[in-house]
Amino acid sequence: MRVLVLNPGSSTLKYRLVQVDDTTTTLASGVVDHLVGPAIAQAAEYALTQCRDLSIEAIGCRVVHGGDQFSQPVRVTPAIVETIRGLGRLAPLHNPSAAAVLDMVQHLLPHTPIVAVFDTAFHCSIPDVAALYPLPLDYAREKNLRRYGFHGTSHQYVASRVAVSRLISCHLGNGVSLTAVRQGRSIDTSMGLTPLEGLMMGTRSGDVDPGLILHLMREEGLSVEQVDTLLNQRSGLRGIGGESDLRQLQQSSDPRAELAQEMFAYRVRKYLGAYAAVLEGLDAIAFTGGIGEHSVSMRQRICQPLGWLGVRLDPVANSTGSGERRISTPDSPVQVWVIPTDEEGLIAQATVNCLSRAISL
Repeated sequence: MRVLVLNPGSSTLKYRLVQVDDTTTTLASGVVDHLVGPAIAQAAEYALTQCRDLSIEAIGCRVVHGGDQFSQPVRVTPAIVETIRGLGRLAPLHNPSAAAVLDMVQHLLPHTPIVAVFDTAFHCSIPDVAALYPLPLDYAREKNLRRYGFHGTSHQYVASRVAVSRLISCHLGNGVSLTAVRQGRSIDTSMGLTPLEGLMMGTRSGDVDPGLILHLMREEGLSVEQVDTLLNQRSGLRGIGGESDLRQLQQSSDPRAELAQEMFAYRVRKYLGAYAAVLEGLDAIAFTGGIGEHSVSMRQRICQPLGWLGVRLDPVANSTGSGERRISTPDSPVQVWVIPTDEEGLIAQATVNCLSRAISL
């Protein structure tokens, strides 16, 4: 089956036409970035135009938040799109974009099957002890207040490539999350009810004291919208170092840029230690995402102090080579890997599987 995969982000749309047989073969691909508002739907139209003559048989679309409604890929209908749009309250930077893309695709290709593949689905295996917040239990369950986790397609792909019992998958990009994986299943992850929880990111704060939010609203008079903007768009690397792009920070001589990089690495190490405890030991760490795959210096900042954990980074392997590779020394008790993620390939396969199940029923 030929599947056009659409991967909408907060300001980008990646697309890839994949032939899915025993393997996945890319027939066309591209990315449209710097998108704002309605431009995301126009980018979807552009992607369809680029691939229209290549016999699109199905479409798979990444959706960040599935809430408690979607634990696996699902065939898209207008009602499904409205549910995805409604979940935008939990992923305001992503779900509205996905809904706009799906609206456009349904309009332009009304007879082509479309499947939504959810970032949160891989994390449905997280047990309550890790997923629940320590709120009044009945209230939390009634309101579905729990940690859902994100970057699921990326973490799932990494887990399929590093076949160990106890793995920590590190997706480091503009968005950042770590996942503790036991026997191929997610058992804890750093993002929560929304993609704001967890690690320091490009523009997102990650973990902060909830009392800080109350302080900003009570003492500084910030509105909900102003706090949302502060934590989601003006914090993280941008807030500390002045730039959200790690490459620009690495080239800067401003002391704030150094502080931002060290804070980023420190928080990743802190979660690595926590998840090693959750897993009761550790067999491998895998880096993926734009920073995880390409930043030699950030991988070194993170791994160098982890000798106590059994991490022995090979400086030559870390600074050379490309693609999927091991960057720890041969005698390192904990393997360290770089795994270029293939979310689109995984989404394409999930789309075919979903449609095949529907046919068999």
